[in-house]
Amino acid sequence: MASVRGDSLRAEIERMIAPARGLVGVAVHVPETGDTLTINGDARFPMQSVYKFPLALAVLRQVDQGTLSLSQELQLSKEDLLPNTWSPLRERYPDGNVVVTLDELLTYTVSLSDNNGCDILFRLVGGPAAVNEYVHGLGITDMAIVATEEEMHRGWEVQFQNWSSPAAMCRLLDAFYSGNILSQRSREYLWSLMVQAATGSGRLKGRLPEGTVVAHKSGSSGTNDEGITAATNDVGIIALPWGGHVILVVFVADSAADKQTRDEVIADIARVVWDAYSHQ
Repeated sequence: MASVRGDSLRAEIERMIAPARGLVGVAVHVPETGDTLTINGDARFPMQSVYKFPLALAVLRQVDQGTLSLSQELQLSKEDLLPNTWSPLRERYPDGNVVVTLDELLTYTVSLSDNNGCDILFRLVGGPAAVNEYVHGLGITDMAIVATEEEMHRGWEVQFQNWSSPAAMCRLLDAFYSGNILSQRSREYLWSLMVQAATGSGRLKGRLPEGTVVAHKSGSSGTNDEGITAATNDVGIIALPWGGHVILVVFVADSAADKQTRDEVIADIARVVWDAYSHQ
């Protein structure tokens, strides 16, 4: 971005990332004007649950093609609902043996970031490799989707196999926003799930004016014995007062800061980005 506003914004963001005590990647894009800014935009960051966004895109593509239907029913066994993982779906149906719709499964996976729902959806569309192939087929190759949530829980290093650059995630969000990759109905449906997202509320949305519409997907890792948190992420599309939107990706990797500080770094970046573009 060759503009006075872009140069000033870059300087502000760079001042804000130090408290994260890790690697911070940022991508900013305003579809209506073309303004774009990245910091560590080509570096590889572990996505964690952010990858449920491209998974949802792949599921809804099959809905658009008629292979799947939001109203179709899926039988879930108790074995589908693994313990020791984040799963509001399991909390609601602890004994399994229940029929849910694809709509319900997507809502749990995207809006509530359900890990069991995620892996059931992966199995439905052909596994992580199928989603990876779909994303690469869109021309977005600086992203890798390799391991399920269950596989990520087996070892600390596995999460790094599911990575994206900030610039690549920004391009994927832009493709979704522009309406080029889903039908209007599916686009509006996924938008609503992301607006309703209950996780990561202190990140992109944390310091924005009350009532600001944010369609987003967060992602979080655990913290290892050395006090390092591999991933604290939030990515999304923020509505601006004048009718435009700003796409914002913030990845925080290998951070030694506490959770509040990591969340606040993301919230602070989102606020200065919103301030920079809230007026045409």
